[in-house]
Amino acid sequence: MGIGRFAYTPVLPHMVAGAGLSIDAAGLLASVNFAGYLAGALLVASRIVVGPRTLWLAGALVASVVTTAAMGIATGFAAWAALRLASGLASAFVLVLTSSIALDGLARAGRPQLVAIVYAGVGCGIALSALAVAATVAAGPAVLWQADWLVLGAIAAALAAVPLAVLTRREPPPAPPPAQSEGPAAASARPLVISYGLFGFGYIVTATFIVAMVRSAEGSPALETAVWLVVGLAGAPSVVVWNRIAQRIGVRAAFVAAILVEAVGVALTALLDGAVAALVGAALLGGTFIAVTALGLVAVRAVSPGRERQAIAMMTASFALGQMVGPAVAGFIAARTGDFTLPSLLAAAALVAAAVIARR
Repeated sequence: MGIGRFAYTPVLPHMVAGAGLSIDAAGLLASVNFAGYLAGALLVASRIVVGPRTLWLAGALVASVVTTAAMGIATGFAAWAALRLASGLASAFVLVLTSSIALDGLARAGRPQLVAIVYAGVGCGIALSALAVAATVAAGPAVLWQADWLVLGAIAAALAAVPLAVLTRREPPPAPPPAQSEGPAAASARPLVISYGLFGFGYIVTATFIVAMVRSAEGSPALETAVWLVVGLAGAPSVVVWNRIAQRIGVRAAFVAAILVEAVGVALTALLDGAVAALVGAALLGGTFIAVTALGLVAVRAVSPGRERQAIAMMTASFALGQMVGPAVAGFIAARTGDFTLPSLLAAAALVAAAVIARR
């Protein structure tokens, strides 16, 4: 999923240079992907998902691989948009179903904390996408941006072979859902829901355009690779690190602290030039955004007893809306101002607001 959902970031500058994709169109294309993610999150929580979860997950994995590789074959904005929409939908199914299946299995084994290993896969996929795109660049100028997508699709297919083999086994029945009750929990969850949407807007601007920002600042191809590689490598252990912090200071406090750390990283990429600022900003972004995603869901469960499913659904929808709006707004502003300074500062401000609201 780390490849299928986030590989667009390192490929984006190549598509702008080689396919004539404008910056505002690039932002719109990213937003289409997150619209698909929103649709997928709503569908996977609906009654349409009947039968073994493993079969749905297997289908979503195949769809993620196919839509990634097909980006290297398709031509034109409409075709790219259709593929990114489908890829976003598949990503939501993969994330939700993998989390559900893994959490059930780990709960039966009495080791729920190992779910952090699952989320480390997102960071590893991001790091792999950085290395894959760097390899196509090293192959020479004759290799076009289409090769980026084809190579990434091949890597995703190889990785998908492992879970697909496991998913052919019979799935144990999931634990029965808790009884739902009415009560004031939705009101206490509302600040977190709003905060989560602002976080989605704030992180996705930099997560989408950070490699393009390095290129626009005339950074070297090596720096482009290093920045996205650092995002992935910092993201892989981030859930483990922030879970330990949460054990010391509390989940809500850790959620707020991680958002503020991320705001610093986003602001660094906007206000300071040079390789050091780009790499530190990438580390702060990668080291927080996956963990914040997980901590937010844990936090909302704590304030929504008996209404966990509804609260998580609201959080997912708010997060997806923030992600969907962010790239389109950032691309529109950057196309008219000539750089990503203003969109990045707007993203940092959204993150600060998210932290303030979450403290309520």
